[in-house]
Amino acid sequence: MKPLPLQRWHTGVEARSLAEIEELLEDEAVFFSPIVFTPQRGRELVKLYLAGAMQVIANENFRYVKEIVGPHSAVLEFETTIDGVYVNGVDILTWDDAGKLVEIKVMLRPLKAIQLVHERMAAMLAALQSDSAQCQAR
Repeated sequence: MKPLPLQRWHTGVEARSLAEIEELLEDEAVFFSPIVFTPQRGRELVKLYLAGAMQVIANENFRYVKEIVGPHSAVLEFETTIDGVYVNGVDILTWDDAGKLVEIKVMLRPLKAIQLVHERMAAMLAALQSDSAQCQAR
């Protein structure tokens, strides 16, 4: 049987539900992007990156093809295509004893996929940050 945090992760990804994933995030969660060198720290920043990834990478072609699961971590290999470009990667998830995600690390291949995801994520994050700033100004 899969650990509960992993079950909830799969439920959220399959439903493309940021709300489901957000409930899993520990307040001081850290996100390691395949594109950005600096770790992204804190629930709100991790949520922003995951929102972008759910729209860019977790499209209708997205599927997990392999998983390796431990007591507090999992490595999930995925495949998808974006505009005809094959994307292969892994999500490395680590959770604490309370079942909260404390670290998410994403790795991608091949180079063409990295370049495409970089381009799309930059645009998506800019749009999400703009939307967030507009909502806060109201």
